[in-house]
Amino acid sequence: MDFEPTSDLVKKDNPQPKEHSSHLPWVEKYRPILLDDIVGNEETISRLKVFAEDGNLPNLIICGPPGTGKTTSILCLARQLLGAQSYKEAVLEMNASNDRGIEVVRNKIKMFAQKKVTLEKGKHKIIILDEADSMTDGAQQALRRIMEIYSNTTRFCLACNNSEKIIEPIQSRCAILRYSKLTDKQILKRLLEVAEAEKLSYTDDGLEAIIFTAQGDMRQAINNLQSTHNGFGHINSENVFKVCDEPHPLLIKQMIDNCLEEKLEDAIKILAHLWKLGYSADDIINVIFRVCKNAQMAEYLKLEYIKQVGLTHARISQGLNSLLQLNALLAQFTKIIVK
Repeated sequence: MDFEPTSDLVKKDNPQPKEHSSHLPWVEKYRPILLDDIVGNEETISRLKVFAEDGNLPNLIICGPPGTGKTTSILCLARQLLGAQSYKEAVLEMNASNDRGIEVVRNKIKMFAQKKVTLEKGKHKIIILDEADSMTDGAQQALRRIMEIYSNTTRFCLACNNSEKIIEPIQSRCAILRYSKLTDKQILKRLLEVAEAEKLSYTDDGLEAIIFTAQGDMRQAINNLQSTHNGFGHINSENVFKVCDEPHPLLIKQMIDNCLEEKLEDAIKILAHLWKLGYSADDIINVIFRVCKNAQMAEYLKLEYIKQVGLTHARISQGLNSLLQLNALLAQFTKIIVK
């Protein structure tokens, strides 16, 4: 007998969001407001806290991998330095990957540096440039001159993935802080906080899968958590890998185990299955590396396996991204055991 739910039951099971914040991406909704809320890179954050307490902020370059909290740290620092009232007037945030030409530096940035803002003694306006390593050389030269002229009233905070792409005259005017990828433990702590706040249905292997796919990137981890929840309503490893669309590490592990047991044909069958699913050589080799790195095997074997993965990855990156290359890798894995 079919059951038609009443309108009351539908309303009860699917409550309509009342607040606008429920429409926000969780990355923004749970973005830290204060430096104390930021997860990971404790030593660097402690230096930023000293700047916030003393009020003596130098020009900064913060570099590191994506999703480790570089821009968030600068925004938290600006809030604590200037307070809520002055923050809106005295902070200019720009993404330099969009506005990276010399005209933007000459117009927007220079005009903001010239702007008069009433602040407490010893405090400065703050210009935040995200993705600063995308700026052209001409724009960076113009920025260097503005940093020099307006050093009494304005401080510059640059966030980038690679500090080497920023010209040396700017580097010499800044304190350089380096961020590293977050550990699995740090990401798990924040995922549990978000899961509790959103009352999510999840399994331990689901959170493990999110950590595995994030690779030390907090933003990626929270986005994957939200995508899996929105898509399936329950967070387990199967659903996570469907959303992230990566080769399942358990299949890769089974493939490597077959090589360890000298079952090359079985390993090649798994590889052919992954290839039919549409995964590229790059997708597969990346997961093979991550699984090998964490595998429980003799040290000399692990070193040999990672060496072979590295050589194959180099060939794939040069354009030889065929199934034949991956089959040859499995043959090398089995050959190492036979020796």
